[in-house]
Amino acid sequence: MNFSEVFKLSSLLCKFSPDGKYLASCVQYRLVVRDVNTLQILQLYTCLDQIQHIEWSADSLFILCAMYKRGLVQVWSLEQPEWHCKIDEGSAGLVASCWSPDGRHILNTTEFHLRITVWSLCTKSVSYIKYPKACLQGITFTRDGRYMALAERRDCKDYVSIFVCSDWQLLRHFDTDTQDLTGIEWAPNGCVLAVWDTCLEYKILLYSLDGRLLSAYSAYEWSLGIKSVAWSPSSQFLAVGSYDGKVRILNHVTWKMITEFGHPATINNPKTVVYKETQKSPQLGLGCLSFPPPGAGASPLPSSESKYEIASVPVSLQTLKPVTDRANPKIGIGMLAFSPDSYFLATRNDNIPNAVWVWDIQKLRLFAVLEQLSPVRTFQWDPQQPRLAICTGGSRLYLWSPAGCISVQVPGEGDFAVLSLCWHLSGDSMALLSKDRVCLCFLETEAAVGTACRQLGGHT
Repeated sequence: MNFSEVFKLSSLLCKFSPDGKYLASCVQYRLVVRDVNTLQILQLYTCLDQIQHIEWSADSLFILCAMYKRGLVQVWSLEQPEWHCKIDEGSAGLVASCWSPDGRHILNTTEFHLRITVWSLCTKSVSYIKYPKACLQGITFTRDGRYMALAERRDCKDYVSIFVCSDWQLLRHFDTDTQDLTGIEWAPNGCVLAVWDTCLEYKILLYSLDGRLLSAYSAYEWSLGIKSVAWSPSSQFLAVGSYDGKVRILNHVTWKMITEFGHPATINNPKTVVYKETQKSPQLGLGCLSFPPPGAGASPLPSSESKYEIASVPVSLQTLKPVTDRANPKIGIGMLAFSPDSYFLATRNDNIPNAVWVWDIQKLRLFAVLEQLSPVRTFQWDPQQPRLAICTGGSRLYLWSPAGCISVQVPGEGDFAVLSLCWHLSGDSMALLSKDRVCLCFLETEAAVGTACRQLGGHT
């Protein structure tokens, strides 16, 4: 495993282009575009203010930079560096900006969610969509780019409108049986739209493209409900994470629950592999101690070693007692994601923050648990194979695959605190993001990683 040199970064704004050729990163008001293979700077763009959001167009030819404080969006061209576009929302303000799937329209959401403005880069035309709902996930596009679903709020009632992205004509408009709609998401095949209610009302609804209600599911009443939702890449399963610490899997035939996964604080099943991260400070021999020459800076102490050990069941995991009298308590399934082949599901129970749970979807059982020394900040699957990357805000990167686990120190001057990460579409590399720096990690072949797992205390 190799690492690149470290580059400056602001606000964790760093993204690979969809075609995998470029890496865009932001440093205050500057946008830097590098070649992924050589890491040489290809373009350097200067924006009018500090950048708060970046997004590539689907064809990787354009990149937008949003400056929400100024109500501005600037668009840059990779093919024609001298071309640029500025969109000013003026007094309407700006709270969100995204590309349409064709990469030639930009959708800007104004302050207070008064409207969405659709700007065309080709014709310079402008159209408006009224009544967008202020919710966590109110816009979703089908993967083929043909349709957009938008959550709306009119006259104190929730609606969903489906638009044809080619001409932005309204295809369907229907009300939803929700108290306070929180999110919507298309299945990867674009045939079914999932709509879920506020956490105060456990309800998830499945609609067809023509607006027919296919099914409604509710696990329980009178308690905090849905916290996270994820489709499997195959569109065969819908995982619903709840505040009760369980994940419920719905199937695509009957839309009924086929199983539920609990997240207990104690692992008792001997068939479940529990990886426990352990830390050991390196031993310093007396002969190694010496006084530095006058005027020399203090040399850094060697960093402590970290590796995984396989724990014997039963294993008690570290739990966090939530403060239940405040909003957004740290309980329930806050993160879940399917592997690209839909074989595995990774989850995190927020009141057991140091653990990542990996479930075997084919056998509907718990496959492995990884208990870290620090709370898990995020995890993300390799786009090409079932390989999970995890970061905890420390200077180490963690990788899990069915072959085992490894813990890798990120080199660099000082501690490189990995706060987030993103995979390259090839699965051969990933960007590791800290507060003000970014570096690339280049992975070796699967066979080499398997050997490293055995050497570092992994499991095969």
